[in-house]
Amino acid sequence: MKILVATEKPFAKTATDEMKSIAQIAGCQLVLLEKYTDVAQFYATVEEVEGLIVRSDKVTKDVIANAKNLKIVVRAGAGFDNLNLAACTQKGIVAMNTPGQNSNAVAELAIGMMIFMARNTFAGGTGSELKGKTLGIQAYGNVGRLVGLLAKAFGMNVLAFDPFLKKEDIEKDGVAVVESLEELYKKSNFISLHIPANEKTKKSINYDLLKLMPKGAFLVNTARKEVVNEEDIVKIMSEREDFNYATDIAPDNLAVLTEKFGNRVFATPKKMGAETAEANINAGLAAVNQVIGYLKDGIDKFRVN
Repeated sequence: MKILVATEKPFAKTATDEMKSIAQIAGCQLVLLEKYTDVAQFYATVEEVEGLIVRSDKVTKDVIANAKNLKIVVRAGAGFDNLNLAACTQKGIVAMNTPGQNSNAVAELAIGMMIFMARNTFAGGTGSELKGKTLGIQAYGNVGRLVGLLAKAFGMNVLAFDPFLKKEDIEKDGVAVVESLEELYKKSNFISLHIPANEKTKKSINYDLLKLMPKGAFLVNTARKEVVNEEDIVKIMSEREDFNYATDIAPDNLAVLTEKFGNRVFATPKKMGAETAEANINAGLAAVNQVIGYLKDGIDKFRVN
């Protein structure tokens, strides 16, 4: 059985070497397609494989159409909006993600961005401390929970809103649960976003929510670009000189934001939430083990379609 790892932005060699070893022991062949520049290369390479592993690479309807023998695709990471789930399901292909493998890396980045912004992007002048401030976590999943635990270590008060979790499961971490998004935004000096991008969440972080935040507000986005209404970010920041925005996903209007608001806005040059050596290895190993587990034993624990 062949497993293709198609990564425009490759895994570290340490990760791919270990992935190859795991595959070989299981009697599988691991094929690498790295730093490809033409999607036609992807189409050609995916034709004869049973398993596929990607990072942020788009598994489109056309990719699926070219995958004659594909049985499973795994996105090495938590988000899976780069997978065409409908096309996978229609062709009987199982789609999975690898939840939790990148969580600590993203959580540390979120806290780092809070410090960076609170200290005026290290550009000088009087900043502020995290201690004693209130952090609101929107979605208390793997990443959100770790952000909360790290924030508590800094002496922050931590609130969370997640309608999909039981209140007591959040409260056992010493985190207070709020009943609505409006309450979360009203009470929080910092908001950390950890929601997926879907039809309900796209552009949901809007002016009506942002205007509720107290003076000296910081919005930190390590989730997805699409969940933030970029026009409303311009509007709130134009009205409030105390509002700050940091994102790990450069918005489409970044040039406008930086020109208008200077160091009150920060975006990483390329998404780096999962860009640590540890996360890189963890996600890759989890992905290859999940592919093998499904191909050999039908294990579909992290199926998303």
